Amino acid sequence: MLPGDRRERAKLLAYGQIGLEMAAPIGLGVFLDLRWGTTPWLTVTGAVVGLVGGLAHLIAMLNREERQTPGQ
Repeated sequence: MLPGDRRERAKLLAYGQIGLEMAAPIGLGVFLDLRWGTTPWLTVTGAVVGLVGGLAHLIAMLNREERQTPGQ
């Protein structure tokens, strides 16, 4: 296994985690809306929380990657 392969897999796994961070709050919001009859408020709240959290994680990850990449 080449070192670059491992780093690339770690990066792809982090992107998948970001996707899950964005989708999971929406799913939780839908579930709670159906359970408590608060449609659509918890779904909307979950979408906002997921979007903000996922984008914050993505921006942090891209900034970290930019710092580690030598000037081009």
